[in-house]
Amino acid sequence: MKIKASAKVKENTYEKAKKITFLVIDIHGVLTDNTLCYTPDGIKSEKFSLRDRIGFKLLHEAGLRTAFLTSKISRADQAVSKIYGVPEEFLWGSSQKMALTTEMQQKYGFRDEEMCYIGDEMIDLGMMRRAGFSVAPQDASKEAREIADFVTEAKGGQGVVREVAEFILRAQGKWGEILSRFTL
Repeated sequence: MKIKASAKVKENTYEKAKKITFLVIDIHGVLTDNTLCYTPDGIKSEKFSLRDRIGFKLLHEAGLRTAFLTSKISRADQAVSKIYGVPEEFLWGSSQKMALTTEMQQKYGFRDEEMCYIGDEMIDLGMMRRAGFSVAPQDASKEAREIADFVTEAKGGQGVVREVAEFILRAQGKWGEILSRFTL
């Protein structure tokens, strides 16, 4: 499998990616560049990559499920979930990420080794250690990059999920089939 020059892949990562059925994704620093903008009226805004929308579509087409996991789900997160096709029941807001994930595993029937977790900061390290396949963006904290099985070439907010989707689908042997659906 061809990997982009600045991406980092640990040994056995392809084998781990083959088992993935569920992706749990931190929002800030993964789907965004971790920058908050405020208007003079104090209204907050963030930017999200449309490239990631393709990544979510590819994953969903292949039958993989995706969830957002962040400390608090905002209205912006809800709006983006609709664009990315993440169902409302998979918008998970809690600062207790490990406990909530255990609850969701029981509810939705997936195991740690079937879970990919994408995170960028110290609050994500426990989940990254727990997941069968862990990913960090190129500009994640040093600690997150060291733990990650795969460090993307993309920085946060610049197509991390798109890159991860291709990696997983290639590892699972689904890339050609999924790609052919998009090029008809």
